[in-house]
Amino acid sequence: MEPEKISEGRVVAFIDIGTNSVRLLLVRINPNGSYQPLTKQKETVRLGEKEFIDRILQPKAMERATVVCKKFMELARAYRAEEIIAVATSATRDASNKVQFLEMIKKESNLEVCTISGSEEARLIYLGVSSGLRLGYSKALFIDIGGGSTEVSVGDQSQCYFLHSLNLGAIRLTNIFLPDETGPVSEERYEQIKSHIKRKSADIIKELSRYRVGCAVGSSGTIENLAKIAFVYLHKTTHESFEKLEYEDLKKIVRAMCALSLEERRKFPGINSQRADIILAGAAIIETLMEELELSEITVSKRGLREGLLVDYISKSEFSYMVTQMSVRKRSIMQLGLACNFDEEHAHIVTRLALELFDSIQALGVYEFQESERELLEYGATLHDIGTFLSYDTHQAHAYHLIRESSLPGFQPEEIEIISNLAYFHRKNTPKKKHPNLAGLSKEAVKSVRLLSALLRIAEGLDRSHTGVISHVRFYIASTESLVLEMHAQRECQLEIWEVEKQKRYFKKMFGYSLQSKVLIEQAAGAPLVFEGSVEVEEVPRD
Repeated sequence: MEPEKISEGRVVAFIDIGTNSVRLLLVRINPNGSYQPLTKQKETVRLGEKEFIDRILQPKAMERATVVCKKFMELARAYRAEEIIAVATSATRDASNKVQFLEMIKKESNLEVCTISGSEEARLIYLGVSSGLRLGYSKALFIDIGGGSTEVSVGDQSQCYFLHSLNLGAIRLTNIFLPDETGPVSEERYEQIKSHIKRKSADIIKELSRYRVGCAVGSSGTIENLAKIAFVYLHKTTHESFEKLEYEDLKKIVRAMCALSLEERRKFPGINSQRADIILAGAAIIETLMEELELSEITVSKRGLREGLLVDYISKSEFSYMVTQMSVRKRSIMQLGLACNFDEEHAHIVTRLALELFDSIQALGVYEFQESERELLEYGATLHDIGTFLSYDTHQAHAYHLIRESSLPGFQPEEIEIISNLAYFHRKNTPKKKHPNLAGLSKEAVKSVRLLSALLRIAEGLDRSHTGVISHVRFYIASTESLVLEMHAQRECQLEIWEVEKQKRYFKKMFGYSLQSKVLIEQAAGAPLVFEGSVEVEEVPRD
C-alpha cells in the first residue's frame, strides 16, 4: 500500500477514551513533515466506575464520557480537523454493553470509535513514550498504569520485543478492594492488594526478568502524580519537572497516605485531589512491579497512547522516514527547523562545514573535544537561523528563545542550553564568560559554547552568500603559532573570505592559533593565480 501523501497542511485529532480519562491531541501536520500540537485536552470521566465487578458500564459514566467526546469533537471542528482517530481501551473492551456505549457516542457526537486490544494499547503506548526518549539500541521497560489495565512492554528506539496488557488498573483494583473506603487503609489491606497484583502478574514478571534493560520508564497520570507527591512531600519542592520516581520514596509516601482518611488524602501535598480515591491502588501496582523486577527508580514520561497514535499515523504517511530512519534527537531538531520554515539547504551546508572544521581541528590535536560536543555543534548549526521568520535583524536572539522554549525530546536541559546558545552566538556578540545567557551553566558547558561557537561562526561565514560556493574546508598547521584554513571554492567567494576575516581574532582567543586563509578555486586550468591581501587564492583543475 502506498504511503498516504500529505499535500497540504492537515489538522488531525487523536482521541483516547480511557477508563479514567478522555484525552485529546490536536495536531497540524505540514506538507514538509513537521507538525505542531494545537491543543491537548484531558477530562476525567471515570468511565470504569463500578464496572469491574459485573462488567457493565454505568449509564452515568457513559453519559459523562459521551459529553466529553461531544465537546472534543466541537473543538476538532473549530480547528477544521480533516481526520479524527479515536480509540477506546480497557473499560470499553471489557464491558458487555460496549456496543451500546459506542453507538451512544456515534449518535450524540458523530464520532466513530475503535476499541483496541490490550496488546495494541501496549504497542501504541510504547510508540508514544519511546518517541520522546534517546534509547538507541539499549532496551527499556515501559510501564503504563491505566484505570482498568496496566500495559508493559520492552523495546529499544526502533523495535519492540515484548508487549502485554495486565488486567490491573487503579480503578479496577479500587472497585475490588476499596469500593466504599473513606477512612484510612490498613497495612493489611494494602498488602492484600499487592498480593493480588503479584499473583496476577507472576508469569509476566518472569517473562520480563529475561530481558536486560537499561532503564524503566513509567507513564500515565497515576505515575506522574506519585512522582509529584514524592517531590513535594519528601523533597519540599514545587519544581514542575518530576523526572524520576524512586522506590524508597514511593514506599514512604504510600505509608503516609494510607494513614489518612479519603478527605485528608485529598489535601495531601502534591496530590491531584481527583485521584485521591484511586491513588493507593495505582501505587500498589507500581510498587509491586518495582519490587518484583528489582527497580530502584523509574523515569517518568508525560507521553502516552495519544502520542503513540500520532507516531503511528506519521509512520503510515510519506514522512515515515522521520519515524523509522531518524534518531529521536535528529527528529526533534528537524521538526523544530521545519516548523520554523528554516532554509534547509543553507542549514545543511553550514552544518557540513562546521563538522568538517570540528573533525579537522580534532585530528590535528589542537583541542581534544568530547564526542558529544560534535553532535551538539551539528544541531546548533542546523538550527542557527530558525529565528529569521520572526526578524532577520535579531534572528539569533529569536533562535535562542525558540530552542530553549521548545520541547526537544531526547535532550537533557543543559544540552538544550548549549544548542540554543550556539544559535545565539553564531553572529554578532561573542560568548563572554559572564554573558547572562551562560549564567547557571556548568564550566564545561560554558567552555563548549565558547569553543564550538568559534567554529560555527566561521562555518556560517563560509556560506554567507547562501549559494554553497565553498565545497570543502580543512585546517592544517602552518607553524607552532598559526593554522591555515584551506577553502575549496567553486568560483570566486569574496563575501565568504571577508566573513572569515572577521572571525580570526575570536578564533585565536579560543584556540591560541592565528589563522591564515587559503582559497583553492575549482576552475578550468589556465586561470591566473590571485593573491588578495593576507588571503592566498589559487586555481586548481576541476575533476
